[in-house]
Amino acid sequence: MLLLALAITQGLGLLLLNDERNRAVRAALGLEAAGRAANVALLLDDAPANLRLSILRAADSPLVRFEVGAEPEAPHDSADAVVVLGQIRQILGQPEREVRADVHALDLGPVAIPDGIPAAMRSMHEAMMTGQTDPIEMTLSIRLAGGDWLNVRTMFHRPGPQLSPQALLPLLLMAVAVALVAWWTARRVVGPMRMLAVGADRLGRGLDADPLPIAGPSEVSETTQAFNRMKDRLTRFVNERTHMLAALSHDLRSPLTAMRLRIEMLDETEDSIRLKALVEEMQAMVEATLEFSRGVAKAEPTATVDLAALLGDLVGDVGEDRVTLAPSQPLCATIRPQSLSRALRNLIDNAVRYGGVAQVKLVQELGLAVIIILDRGAGLPEDQLEAVFEPYVRLEGSRSRDTGGVGLGLAIARTIIQAHGGTVTLRNAPGEGLEASVRLPIG
Repeated sequence: MLLLALAITQGLGLLLLNDERNRAVRAALGLEAAGRAANVALLLDDAPANLRLSILRAADSPLVRFEVGAEPEAPHDSADAVVVLGQIRQILGQPEREVRADVHALDLGPVAIPDGIPAAMRSMHEAMMTGQTDPIEMTLSIRLAGGDWLNVRTMFHRPGPQLSPQALLPLLLMAVAVALVAWWTARRVVGPMRMLAVGADRLGRGLDADPLPIAGPSEVSETTQAFNRMKDRLTRFVNERTHMLAALSHDLRSPLTAMRLRIEMLDETEDSIRLKALVEEMQAMVEATLEFSRGVAKAEPTATVDLAALLGDLVGDVGEDRVTLAPSQPLCATIRPQSLSRALRNLIDNAVRYGGVAQVKLVQELGLAVIIILDRGAGLPEDQLEAVFEPYVRLEGSRSRDTGGVGLGLAIARTIIQAHGGTVTLRNAPGEGLEASVRLPIG
C-alpha cells in the first residue's frame, strides 16, 4: 500500500511538474519574442523609411518573422497573451499604443527544426521537441508611429516529457527507502501477530505455553498483553476448579463408601440388594461426573503418537470379532495418548453396544487425521444427532448401566477431542448404521 501510494503521488507530481515546465517554457519563449518585437517597434519608429527593410531583415530569425503592413494580423487579444501584452507596453513605455496579441494552438504534424538555428541551440531544441509536441503560434501586431502595423509571427512547440536518469534516480531511491520502511513495519506487525495466533491456537487446544513476548507497535503490544492476562485468568480458573473438584470427589466418595459398607453388613434381602445397586450406580455417576468436569484432556502432556498403532491397540482390546480396523499407513499426530484413547474407546464402545459390530478407518486429509467409526445399528433420529453429546442425555429408555451407562460417554469424548483442537460429529450412514467422524489436527 505504501509503494502504491508512492507511485500514485509521484506520478501526479510528475504530471504537475511537466505542466508547470511547459508553462514556464511557453512563457519564456513568449516573453522573449515580445521583447524583441517591442524593441524592433521602437527602432522602426525612429528609423528612416529606407532603413525599415534592413531592420526587419536583421530582426528575422528561423523562429520569429517580422513584417510591416497596413493591417494587423492579430485579429484580437487572447486570454493567454495578457503577460505578453504587459511586457510589450512596459518596454514601449506608451500604455496608450495599440497592441494586439493572439496565442493559439496549431494542429500540425511534427515540424522539422529550421536550418538557421545555431549548432549550440539545435541540441537543446531537439531535446525539447522529443516525443509528441503541440505547436503554439503567437501573432503580435504593434501600431507604429506612422500608422502602419508591425506584425510578428512566431511558433514554438510545447516540450515533451523528459525523463533523464538524473530525474529518475531520486524516484528510485525514494521507492527503495519506502520499500525498506514498509518491510520493517510489516515485520514488526506480522511477527507478533503470528505469535499471537500460534499462542491462541495452543491455548485453545489446552497446550501449556509461556507468556507471549511483548513486541511490535503499541496496538499489537496491548493485544498481546490482554492475551497473556486472559491466559493467566483461564489457567487460574482451571486450577481452582480442579482443586475444588478434587476436594468434592473426596467428600462424596467417603459417605458413599460408608453407605456401601453398612449395606454389606445388612442381611441380604431384596431391599438391601436394591440399595446396594443404587449406591453403586451413584458412585459410578459421581466418578463419571467428576472425570468429565475435571477436564482430563488438559492434565496429560502431549506426545507424538502413531494413530494407526493406537487404533490397533484399541481394536485389539475390544476384540477383533466385534471391531475391525481397515488397513492404513502410519499417521503420526501430536496428542495426549491416554485422553484420546479414552475418547476413542468411548466412541467404539458406543458403536459396539448399539450396533453389535463396528468398523474403524483412518484416513488423512489436508492437515487432518480423520477417524471414522461405523456401526450397523438402527441409527438415530436426525434431531438427536447433536443432542446425544450433551451430559446425561440417553436415548435408551432403561436406566441400566449395562445397556446405556450414565449418559456421559459421548460428552467426555467430545470434550477430549475438542481439547485436541478437533471435532466429532455423528451422521446416519447410507443404508443403516451410525457413523462417527473424528477430525484431529496432525500438528
